[in-house]
Amino acid sequence: MTAMWRVRVVCCTLSMLSLSCGGDIKAKTCSDVRQAYTAKGFSLVNVPHQEMSGEHLRVCPQGYTCCTSDMEEKLGQQSKLEFENLVEDTSQTLRTTLVSRHQQFDEFFLELLDNSEKSLNNMFTRTYGKLYMQNSELFQDLFTELKRYYTGGNVNLEEMLNDFWSRLLERMFQLLNSQYHFTDDYLECVSKYTDQLKPFGDVPRKLKAQVTRAFIAARTFVQGLMVGREVANRVAKVNVAPACIRALTKMLYCPYCRGLPGLKPCHNYCHNVMRGCLANQADLDPEWNLFIDAMLLVADRLEGPFNIEAIMEPIDVKISEAIMTMQDNSMIVSAKVFQGCGQPKPSGMGSSRSARGISDVFNARFRPYSPEERPTTAAGTSLDRLRTVWRTMQHSVLDIKKKLKQSKKFWSNLPDEICIKDKLTESDEEQCWNSHAKARYFPEVVKDGLTNQLNNPEVAVDITRPDTLIRQQIMTLRVMTNKLRNAYNGNDIFFQDSSDEGSGSSSGCTEGCTTEFVFVGPEAPVVGADRSDERASAAAGSAPHPSRPSLPLLLTLSLTALSWSRR
Repeated sequence: MTAMWRVRVVCCTLSMLSLSCGGDIKAKTCSDVRQAYTAKGFSLVNVPHQEMSGEHLRVCPQGYTCCTSDMEEKLGQQSKLEFENLVEDTSQTLRTTLVSRHQQFDEFFLELLDNSEKSLNNMFTRTYGKLYMQNSELFQDLFTELKRYYTGGNVNLEEMLNDFWSRLLERMFQLLNSQYHFTDDYLECVSKYTDQLKPFGDVPRKLKAQVTRAFIAARTFVQGLMVGREVANRVAKVNVAPACIRALTKMLYCPYCRGLPGLKPCHNYCHNVMRGCLANQADLDPEWNLFIDAMLLVADRLEGPFNIEAIMEPIDVKISEAIMTMQDNSMIVSAKVFQGCGQPKPSGMGSSRSARGISDVFNARFRPYSPEERPTTAAGTSLDRLRTVWRTMQHSVLDIKKKLKQSKKFWSNLPDEICIKDKLTESDEEQCWNSHAKARYFPEVVKDGLTNQLNNPEVAVDITRPDTLIRQQIMTLRVMTNKLRNAYNGNDIFFQDSSDEGSGSSSGCTEGCTTEFVFVGPEAPVVGADRSDERASAAAGSAPHPSRPSLPLLLTLSLTALSWSRR
């Protein structure tokens, strides 16, 4: 009886062991892993159907596993690729914003310059006729130099504008005194009296201050957008270190090897991995934030009285006003020049004919166009369209300021953006992958930045070897921030290379730029772009001016006299 009882106990024990073994075999199936693995695009060749011993694994836990060595290596490559895509996708909005806004502002400023030149050419052609066309290269050179400055050329705006007024004085002085012959040395002497005599009134001083500030702000702002774009593009292409690849593989795909392909990592676990892998990117943040602050300062200049549209749109009227002032003062200016530079030699034509021509000219009247009287030509309608575009651009300034503010602390917040709960990580802290099993993750989250990764429990980071590319971008931002701050104050810093020229299309610094720069500060006091003076001038222009000679008639008679003298 006792023997029979013992046999029954043994049979029951064997039955229980058999059931237990059957349960173990069912738990070790790798069917879910195979399905998830092939969904990633990998072949199922040599992928096990059941768990096996994991002594061959180099990254994932070496217990029972569904991964071969080849699978672990492929999943590591997949981890690297997905991480690179995560960083690019997360920074996509920032980079797209910088690209589109750079193109938008750059195209507007260039179109504004083109249409301002067309407007001046049209107005002066109708006002001065052939005499303007015979001297139009003077004004073409002005706009050529303004465009060259804006597009990155090494142009000193103040010297260029001073040269323009000196050349204009020389041309007008010859035409107003066509009865005399002037040598190049004599005309050089005349140009030296430009500042002392102020033949064009206060227009050159005001315009120089306004143009300088407006162009410095516009060019530097567009440069800043381009630099920000290039820095963001370069930093978004992460250099993934081997230690980072190991940590990423362990976080993203070791659950596959443990037979848990749908298990997401714990939130804090993801943070430690990302802060270790993006430690160098986080170090860009302090300089990036200073750069954004400087961009916001210059953006304020685009909204204020020194915005480039407010300066360039009426530039033809301002130059015409200066010409009128020269007419008013022509006799006084000529007398003082003759006193300082000497009495010039007569050109050879009859003195009575010359005197009669000058007398006829000064009894005539001249009235320039006011802004409201501009002809509705292609140039005129283009400027009208640009005014509408500028109103849209002002909204764009507000928009880019908002976007720039949102981009502060972008690089240090990048791990937070990547490790969003319910997207990459599991919201339930008890039902997540903690690098070994499905359980809570206990280590604390380390702070961002390279030096804080010394005790990172997930990524072995060498804090003594900062990323060279990131350090280069920090220096690029530092140089650009310095330039932006100076632009806000109306000072210009331009880069110099071996050719002593700018970078060409679209202003800004690329890989070829050096950090050497030259400081240029305007000497003239800053004067606000007050439109009231222009309106008063336009209103006054509609009334007759008995004492003001007609410049077109004056120049026509002068050239006619020169033609007679050559005969």
